[in-house]
Amino acid sequence: MEEQEKEEQLLFATLELFMKLGVKSLTMDDISQHLGISKKTLYQFVTDKKDLVKKAMQLAIKNDQCLLGDIAVQEENAIDELLAINEKVSEKLQSIQPAVMYDLKKHYPEAWSMMEDHKKCFVYDMVVKNIDTGIQQGLYRENVNSGIVARVYITLIDKIFDADIFPAHQYTFATIHREIARYHIRGIANEKGVKYLVKRLKDNNHDF
Repeated sequence: MEEQEKEEQLLFATLELFMKLGVKSLTMDDISQHLGISKKTLYQFVTDKKDLVKKAMQLAIKNDQCLLGDIAVQEENAIDELLAINEKVSEKLQSIQPAVMYDLKKHYPEAWSMMEDHKKCFVYDMVVKNIDTGIQQGLYRENVNSGIVARVYITLIDKIFDADIFPAHQYTFATIHREIARYHIRGIANEKGVKYLVKRLKDNNHDF
């Protein structure tokens, strides 16, 4: 196995640990034990825990960008694209512990900053493109300001992880995300778009 492939497998496995157990609570001893490797092997790929967190987040962002890019290419129209993306995002959010985002923001600012840049650049551009495409396809309202709505949408997504607004004991990330997605699509779709949305979801036994 090539070193790069081995490193990616290690980082993906570490990322899964972070999502399930949090970041701050895991020591390098814990991580190596969970992965079934020695700390010496772990330190062949990273210099310390901050470096491990940073590289794991970089890989997560790269993976998300590839996944979202593939969905955008495969789907026939803007609403199908949004539904497919929302489904994937909701699946991922189900496996994330509430402490993860808090840990990153408070204790690993470099990794947190990378995620913020990912949202403000890549995700923002995707939302703008989706809105513009939906307008061209006659599914979204013609008077939607894509730049403003994209920023509003990203701001709402950010709030998913705000425990003061959405206490973890009352709401799951996936539940909040579905409501925000419903709010977003209903807000930008025109009559034709809403009819298409309702039919598409009814065909798939979903309520939206």
